[in-house]
Amino acid sequence: MKSLHQAFTILLCLCAGFVVDCAAQYPARAIRIIVPVPPGASLDTLARTIGARLSTRVGQTVLIENQPGGAGNIAYGNVAKAAPDGYTLLLGWDGLQINTGLYKNLPYQLSSFAPITMAITAPQILVVNNSLPARNLGDYIALAKRQRGRMTAGSPGSGSPGHLAAALFMTLTGTELIHVPYKGGAPAAIDVIAGHVDSLFITLPGIMNHVRAGKARPLAVSTPGRAPALPDVPTFAQAGVKGYELISWQGLLAPAATPPEIVGLLNTEIVQVLRSAEVRDVLSPQGYEIVATTPAVLEMELKKGTEKWLQLIKQSGAKAD
Repeated sequence: MKSLHQAFTILLCLCAGFVVDCAAQYPARAIRIIVPVPPGASLDTLARTIGARLSTRVGQTVLIENQPGGAGNIAYGNVAKAAPDGYTLLLGWDGLQINTGLYKNLPYQLSSFAPITMAITAPQILVVNNSLPARNLGDYIALAKRQRGRMTAGSPGSGSPGHLAAALFMTLTGTELIHVPYKGGAPAAIDVIAGHVDSLFITLPGIMNHVRAGKARPLAVSTPGRAPALPDVPTFAQAGVKGYELISWQGLLAPAATPPEIVGLLNTEIVQVLRSAEVRDVLSPQGYEIVATTPAVLEMELKKGTEKWLQLIKQSGAKAD
């Protein structure tokens, strides 16, 4: 028994030494960033913006791998089960938290991830097709009440922040919209521009270029103050919907048990990427607010911010479609 214990102790020491050695040599090969949305969505754009510049900083290829579907749960589950070696990362968002209140038997828990950084924050925005006779939020609410149960509101998917934003809007305004979930923000944006859906609740960067081009009409943003990228668009509160406030985040996570040395290195390099003037000039005009936090800030959001979303799900009665 004593010899067995000694052998086990030696094995643990060898494993610990292996982890330390691997962390010291990291990265020795390509890194994958898993993105839970299709190419072209705002989350994908952020991943590619970060990935290209992170590759230069660490001297290894950074691959962007899109794994859409299942309201993000496919990608989340795959990263949660990946080896905690720093070579598989997740670019997640608050849908990660929302899903814990909408779905049962998830292939992950929030504790399945090691936070690296909260990269950006952004408001939810309500936009409408240009042909819809609603010039402002008051018009939209009045029209929705006249056409109760007939107007459509798209979102990037069931369980997405946009889905929950639409549900909260209906609760606070007494309106009834038909929710139309898409597989990502890009197809949702295309359809609201084409008039296949009347309106869309989406994270601002997912529609910003189309709004700037005049292809969709913005009515309100969900942050306490106006979005710097759209200073002429009022907040929901300013437009008359008191108590409507939602702030979305997007950030990098790794599988739980990823060595702290690797998490620390990734945080340092990604924060430097995000704080560069080059990246700021790319992201800020699209509606992103760069925050580039420590791992602890994102960890706190996952622990405490999740309760906000769960309460909102309960209050609004939102359900996964």
